[in-house]
This record gives sequence, C-alpha cells and structure tokens, in this order.
Amino acid sequence: MASAKQSKKLRILLVPFFATSHINPFTDLAFHLATSRPEVVEATIAVTPANASVVRSALARRGPTSYAAAAVKVATYAFPAVQGLPPGVENLSTAKVADSWRIDVAAFDEALMRPGQESVVREISPDVIITDIHFFWNVDVAADLGVPCITFYGAGTFPTLAMRHIMLAGGVGEAAVDGVVTIPRFPAPEIRVPVTELPEFLRSRQQVSDPSTGDDPINSATSRCFGIVVSTFFDLECGYCELYVANGYVKRAYFLGPLSLPLLPQQTTTNASSTSQQCIDWLDKKLDHSVLYLCFGSFAHVTDAQLHELAMGLEASGKPFLWVVRSDSWAPSEEWTDRVGDRGMVVTGWAPQTAILSHRAIGAFVTHCGWNSILETVVAGVPVLTWPLVFEQFITERFVSQVLGIGARLCPEGAGVRSTRYQENELISADVVVQSIATFMEPGGAGDSARSRVKELSAKARAAMADGGSSHRDLSRFIDDLIEARSAGAGTTLS
Repeated sequence: MASAKQSKKLRILLVPFFATSHINPFTDLAFHLATSRPEVVEATIAVTPANASVVRSALARRGPTSYAAAAVKVATYAFPAVQGLPPGVENLSTAKVADSWRIDVAAFDEALMRPGQESVVREISPDVIITDIHFFWNVDVAADLGVPCITFYGAGTFPTLAMRHIMLAGGVGEAAVDGVVTIPRFPAPEIRVPVTELPEFLRSRQQVSDPSTGDDPINSATSRCFGIVVSTFFDLECGYCELYVANGYVKRAYFLGPLSLPLLPQQTTTNASSTSQQCIDWLDKKLDHSVLYLCFGSFAHVTDAQLHELAMGLEASGKPFLWVVRSDSWAPSEEWTDRVGDRGMVVTGWAPQTAILSHRAIGAFVTHCGWNSILETVVAGVPVLTWPLVFEQFITERFVSQVLGIGARLCPEGAGVRSTRYQENELISADVVVQSIATFMEPGGAGDSARSRVKELSAKARAAMADGGSSHRDLSRFIDDLIEARSAGAGTTLS
C-alpha cells in the first residue's frame, strides 16, 4: 500500500515576478500542470494581493470560471512597503514610469522580499516550488524544506543564453569591440549587438568575478536548482535548447511552450469584453492581411515625442492600423483622429492580443519583442516589424530577424541610436516609420516571405503542444521527474 506521502497529489507552488508579462505565463504553466493530470497534480500560484486579479483574469480566458478555479488555486502574501511606491501598486503594468524602477529594485532585494514569500511557502508546504529568476533565494527555501525548486524563464533560450555567454566571456568590457558585442560560442549566424542595446546589468558590469561560473546569485541559484522550465519549443529554437544542459548550466531543462496553447473554445465566446468585441468588429470590416497591429507590451516606456512621430507615420502610411497605446501622459489629438477616421483604431490600455493576432485581417505586428508576444505572433502566423525597448528584447530581435527570418527591423541600421535606456534613444522619425511599413507590407515584399516562414512555425508550434509533440512529451517528463523526486525524497539534489 502506498504511503500517504506518496498517494496524495503533487502540490506545486508557483511564484512569479510582479509583472503581468510574467504572471500570465506562470498562470498558463500552472493551468497545464493541473489539467494535464488533474488526479495527480495540484497547482497554486502565490502572488501579492493586487496581482491576484491578474491570475484570475488569465484563468478566466481559459474557460468557465468554475473550471478555472478548480484547476488552479491562488494564494497571497503581503507586498512589502517600498519607499516612494504608492500603496496597492504591486505590478510594473500599473506603476507609473517614474516608479517602475522601484518595483524592479525591490524584487531583487532578498531582505525585503524573502520573508513574505517564505511565509506563504511554509504555510502551503508544497512538494515543488517553481520560482521566477528574480527570486533566487527560493532555491535555498526549497532546500530547507527538502523539495525540488525549478526556475521558470520568461524569455527564450536564445536571449537567455546570449546574456549568459557575454557574462562568461568576462562581461561587456571584455567582449565589446568598437561598441559592439559579438555573442561568443553561438551557432551561426554571427549575432552582433551594440552595447547600448544590451540589458543594463550587462552594461553596468565590467566583468564577472568568476568567469568559469558567472558568479552571480541568479546563475548560481539556477545551476543548483532541480532544473529550468522555458516557454518555447524545439522547432523554434533548435540548436539553442540543447545548449542549456550540454554546457552544464542546468541539471535538467524542460521546454513546454507555447504555454498559451491549447486554448479552449470557450475563450473566444465566454469572456469577450466590450473592448474585445469592438476590436474584432472593426477588424471584420478590413481586407485579409491589410491591417498593421501595434503594441509595445504592458510596461516599457515610449516618450511622448516618439509616440507623436509614430502617429504621424501611421497617418501618412495610408495603411489600416490597430494601435494599443499605454501611456501616462500622451493621447492622439482630436484633429489626428478625425484625419485618420475609420482607417485606424486606437485602444488605450488593454487589448485582446491573441484574438487580434489570430484575425485574418492582420498583416503585420509592430512588436517590442517581448517573449510572450513573439510566441503569440508565431502561433498566429503573423510576421513582425521589430521595435525593441528594454532588457533582452534587442537580442530577441536578432533571433526573430536573423535566425527565424519572420520579420524585419522597423528602424533600419544607421537610422539612429537605440538603447535599453530610453533617455538615450534617438527619435525614429515619421518618415522612417512610413518607409518601413511600405517596404514590409507591399505585395510580394519582405512581409510576404516572412509570413510564409512564420506560418510554417505556427504549424510546428501547435504540433509541439499536441499529444505526442515535443512540448507535450516534456510536460509529461517534467511531472514524472517531480513525482520521482518526491518519492526519492531527494529535493534539489536528485541527480
């Protein structure tokens, strides 16, 4: 007879970072874990109180509320008081531009964040912890409890490995030549990134103290944890997925994406908001592949001056467009809105991106190259014009344009300085916007060849998540490995 320890459900606790772009894929992962084997797995997401609604909204998009609530549970822990941050602001998406850095800094502060997280972990006493990379201390918390800890990466294998290899080469100070870094020890093609387009932690750090290990708390924790999970699939990042384990960076790697798939049929009908319906109704009136969709994610900052130039470029392009604007201070003028008329639709705040991208009218997607958006456009089979803004997005841009060939830069080489520090960005003029859109979307142009390639990847993404596909197999292997680890009582040390 099995013991009580062995016969009860495998209780998995997931702890995401304070951004909607992290909480949503964590919720998707929890949903897949819980619904793939509901008799075996119980999934709980731990968030701060103001972020609980983000989890519930993500679950609601999966189907009826009763079904979602049964699949994934939500636990909360207190968000600590952060100097200068208003009470109740606990997400990068809701923080003002001037305050967003405070959330970033607080998230990496072990003394500030660990007590609340460790309290909810010990209260739930899970069999497994899946943590965001920010919360590296959860590896130690899991070790104290004798349970496995898994790191969930919100970016793809390509940008994550690129950053790791720069660090291992000694940092930007050693790797840069004439202000440009060539990613070392990468498969062809050669990837070159200006220093200004690298993440701040690489730009500010001249070298790592131990080049053989990367000697920083995140990479150290990742190498000690049970393994990593990435929302990607082998056919998308072939040649890069294998490097994680082959190079000895992690003990195990599971590639489970795109986690936004599969979607239940109820998603498009049960939870349609008025904004969703307005977008779809507007798109229904447009020709196939005629509309340019623009969205720069949930929190990155674009200056008012740049938004103005973009608005002028969209007006002058003559192309239909659906533009999601998230700004504290800028909105298009009434005169501009009158001139554009029904050719353009501007949505302030949230828009149903997956539904928009899957609509037949969308011809191209102007994206900031956030990993969630790249996966969503691949699933939908929509080519992209890239406009990266922060962190690893400029590296992901190279993957999209140079490796996959499913898009092109909106701002061409030599058209101005681009930077992960928004104050350093040079203005992309309306003329550049017009020219890039026209070149990419003209019949027989670059957009058509990119669309052909992304359509092939779309089919492969769905196949990966289907029964017997690579991601489906990895999900099953992941659960089996966790069950074995619990039976062995080996926690994070199981080899």
